[in-house]
Amino acid sequence: MSDATYVPPKVWTWDAGSGGKFANINRPVAGATHEKTLPVGKHPLQLHSLATPNGVKVTVMLEELLAAGISGAEYDAYIVNIMEGDQFGSDFVAINPNSKIPALMDNSTSPATRVFESGAILLYLAEKFNAFLPSDPAKKPECLSWLFWQMGSAPMLGGGFGHFYAYAPEKYQYPIDRYAMEVKRQLDVLNIHLADKEYICGDEYTIADIAIWAWYGAMVLGKLYDAAEFLDVTSYKNLLRWAEQIDAREAVRRGKMVNRSWGEPAGQLRERNDASDFENKTQDKLDNAE
Repeated sequence: MSDATYVPPKVWTWDAGSGGKFANINRPVAGATHEKTLPVGKHPLQLHSLATPNGVKVTVMLEELLAAGISGAEYDAYIVNIMEGDQFGSDFVAINPNSKIPALMDNSTSPATRVFESGAILLYLAEKFNAFLPSDPAKKPECLSWLFWQMGSAPMLGGGFGHFYAYAPEKYQYPIDRYAMEVKRQLDVLNIHLADKEYICGDEYTIADIAIWAWYGAMVLGKLYDAAEFLDVTSYKNLLRWAEQIDAREAVRRGKMVNRSWGEPAGQLRERNDASDFENKTQDKLDNAE
């Protein structure tokens, strides 16, 4: 089904919002819209993000580094409310001119290093701390191939399927069918690949797992767009096994909470400045239950 009344103009112009959940922040131009100073915490690594799949990649990575005993990965994480347009503030745009979360500043370097795009941040942290990235020259390209597979494929899942299935102001069959077909193909790619592997790159947990899990693991576990039943994810047995295995990791549980401002209060940690924030969160829950 499509809108038979719409005829594309010879030259597209931005006359009105497109409607839907994100209409008030979508625009065809770049740059800052207002002055806004970002907070700066005590750690060299300063993350400005939100617990969307792309944001979760980075907080899971940081929590995994800390769980591995790498103290240099301590970080401060501050929430960026994309629905309110925080990503168009002057300080944020100075870190990421593309105005998308997540964005990272590493103040341990001189001058400080900015890193934007979630895949780039994962790779930067993996190389900085020599962790979750194979050192074997025969295995590293495989890991990077899957990392870049995720970066190239997920827009079909998010901006494509997710938008038209969950957020578009009208539901049309053609775009939903088109993107559902592609997402199921991607799920099948992963399911077949994981048939004889514990992790994406074999027996080693890497940034490829972290990146792919944040989108595709969340999808098959029923945590993305409420679309697991619609896409019949129960048929992807290998992918489900892998997704559940990663979901059970303590660092993943923590990473999912950081910069989260929706859902169950016990699963939210809007701002993270220290590892003790998680324990304080647990204690708050116990105190409130008494």
